[in-house]
Amino acid sequence: MTTQEVAEKLIKLCRQGKYDEAYGLYAEDAVSIEMPGVPNERTEGIANILKGFENWANSIEEHHSGTVGDAVVSGNHFVVPMTSDATFKDMGRCKMEELCVYEVENGKIKTASFFYDPSVFNG
Repeated sequence: MTTQEVAEKLIKLCRQGKYDEAYGLYAEDAVSIEMPGVPNERTEGIANILKGFENWANSIEEHHSGTVGDAVVSGNHFVVPMTSDATFKDMGRCKMEELCVYEVENGKIKTASFFYDPSVFNG
């Protein structure tokens, strides 16, 4: 798949809430990078990324709303703006805006980097 095709498929799956399927777009040796100081700041390998997603999903008490914007594609990278409003079991309600930057290699997501204000998790 081209970078544009990966971006379009990821956005479609995320908008449908099919996050488990979206991770099928990741390479086996993919890397996920969160903001500095956030737990699991760097996660390597799809198996570990999936474990992290499962832990995150299980920490949500209620999902209020969220958006997945349109991709901007440049070469083998694309960026997608996303928002989330959720209540977490241990942190309470958090409203978050982020930019998700993806690098595509051989038709798969090789690197996913997430940019947001980490203070939203500190109340």
